[in-house]
Amino acid sequence: MSGINLADRLKRYDAHTAVSDEFRARTTQGASLSILAVLSALYFLTTELRYNFETTVVDRVYVNSTSSATAVQMEFDVVFPEIACGLLGVDANDAVGNSQGLHIDRTHHVYKHRLDNHGRPIHRSKPEKVGLGGTVTSDRKLEEVHAEKRAQGDDDGSEIDDYFESDFCGDCYSAGEPGECCNTCDDVKRAYRKKGWTLPNQKSISQCKNTIKAKDEVDEGCRMTGNVQLSSAGGNLHIAPGRDVSDIGSGGDSFISITDLLGLAFEKYNVTHTIQKLHFGPRLPEKMSNVEQQQLDGQVRTVKNVHGMYQYYLQIVPTRYVKLDGTTITTNQMSVTEHMRIVKPGSGRGMPGVFFFYEVSPFHVIFEENRRGWIRFFTSVCAIVGGVYTVLGMIDKTYYMYTRGDTSRNLGL
Repeated sequence: MSGINLADRLKRYDAHTAVSDEFRARTTQGASLSILAVLSALYFLTTELRYNFETTVVDRVYVNSTSSATAVQMEFDVVFPEIACGLLGVDANDAVGNSQGLHIDRTHHVYKHRLDNHGRPIHRSKPEKVGLGGTVTSDRKLEEVHAEKRAQGDDDGSEIDDYFESDFCGDCYSAGEPGECCNTCDDVKRAYRKKGWTLPNQKSISQCKNTIKAKDEVDEGCRMTGNVQLSSAGGNLHIAPGRDVSDIGSGGDSFISITDLLGLAFEKYNVTHTIQKLHFGPRLPEKMSNVEQQQLDGQVRTVKNVHGMYQYYLQIVPTRYVKLDGTTITTNQMSVTEHMRIVKPGSGRGMPGVFFFYEVSPFHVIFEENRRGWIRFFTSVCAIVGGVYTVLGMIDKTYYMYTRGDTSRNLGL
């Protein structure tokens, strides 16, 4: 008995009162609106399901609270169709012009690849592992190198090393610091220059035994590839005449005048180039193709009838991409402006070359994948079903009352 009384009491709180079937009026328009309600709800539910479970990317910009000590990783692939590999050098300077002393190991390296006059790789030659440093970026520097080689009687060309295994640690012949490796002829030369010592006969240096004269690379081009770490404080990486540029002319005659040497160096150094790849870190996922990471890839710059120093100014923006599973991609975006500076022999405006000046932004960007999930979806489902049912119910009731009123007037009631 008490159970029956409890059920009767609960009925008082029924907010969804039921109407007996005999009092229900079923109409054609009501059935049509019901079908429309079901179809509308299914459409909105499908749209909401896709909306709530698609992956979106939210971006945020932050100011770096402290200066980052993390190095900037640069990967490049540049082709010089008009310059032989023996005349090319690469180096990186910091913001005040001092050499950065790039870290080179199994992951970070620079190679030269010889090309024929049609831009095709010369298969008989193997890539040359390049020692960094020793570029000639000014007339005064070329004069110093020329004087040094005259004093040493150094008449070697550009070096092609033995393509040592990545775990090889070459001898610096007493010129290196403890634990320092000299894996290329350029490394040995740089170690001797750092000590201020005179380089011994290069035939006695294993890294310099396999040499090729620049004159043997006539009508050749060069492809330079590399993966290096640069200072986050800013600076530049440049591809410019190497120290062996002083060997050109008169079959490497070290007694050629500096004026004639300058003229020959500028004549040989046409900086027409193609940037096949230039990145500062890993690529972001395909969905982020609108992010500026590779706007220089595939760009061709042609220099005709002038001597030029091509300068790229890169604004680097540290970027972090966080996936749904929590994995992170740390990379950089960049914006680019460029300028071609005309230089002439003896003008004191510098030597021809390609310079990549970079500056790291004080801001960093975080892209984070996001998904709205089940809670929002169920909330939306309730809103959609309730809204569709209520709105179409109101339309049905209004239409029914209107048609019933017309019927009553026609009957004279």
